[in-house]
Amino acid sequence: MNQQETCTHNCDTCGADCPSRSQESLIQKPNDQSRIQKVIGVVSGKGGVGKSMVTSLLALEAARAGKKTAILDADLTGPSIPRVFGLRDRAVGDDTGLYPAETRSGIKVMSINLLLENETDPVVWRGPVIAGTVAQFWTEVNWGDVDYMFVDMPPGTGDVPLTVFQSLPVDGIVVVTSPQELVAMIVEKAVKMADLMKIPVLGLVENMAYVTCPDCGRKIYPFGESHLEESARTFGIGETARMPLDPALAGLCDKGLIESYGGEPLKELFRKIDG
Repeated sequence: MNQQETCTHNCDTCGADCPSRSQESLIQKPNDQSRIQKVIGVVSGKGGVGKSMVTSLLALEAARAGKKTAILDADLTGPSIPRVFGLRDRAVGDDTGLYPAETRSGIKVMSINLLLENETDPVVWRGPVIAGTVAQFWTEVNWGDVDYMFVDMPPGTGDVPLTVFQSLPVDGIVVVTSPQELVAMIVEKAVKMADLMKIPVLGLVENMAYVTCPDCGRKIYPFGESHLEESARTFGIGETARMPLDPALAGLCDKGLIESYGGEPLKELFRKIDG
């Protein structure tokens, strides 16, 4: 009798050695000192759309809501999370593992930039080595108690997103995009990859959607008409959010002071994710 005939389609009771069971076994155990409740991936189909900023703002909203929050910076070749939060000291560890750095508001962060001698040193590694390092951030970092971990992923659908989706118990993803019509095609790639890995898409964020005139308060759309709602309907995504081009936010990120930002463009989105 073949596997298809013996499979009950319920992995809790089925003894068949089928591909779905092998897929399930790829999830890795976190560090023994880590108790992580929910893992949310933040993805984009292309670079330059503000994925790291969205990750940081979602983490801020979680922290402001009283959640124990962490960020795993999986974008090893373009890490920006430590700079945004003003983290400069190198990570330390002991026999229980590496310890993440903590921001002013208590958000735990692990990034390759916290392990390099200089934050400007390039990471010139091949894909499997990069993917393996990201997995180690999950298995060897002593995260402690975490309610929400946000994983800032590199753009695209390559080795690192695949490693995160297969190795970490990802509860869902947030897709970040920009208003250009061409981006809809790239969003579709990210959504299809999540669907392939059976991971739900929790929300779609359109960054750089508009600029608010400082004189009259009118919203100006420098990249043309928004396609956010259209894209959300096309891909069956229920929750959306728009973020403006905000020079004040960009300035705070450059200074490592994002936690001083008073805006709340993603507050409602996080509230619905926390649901």
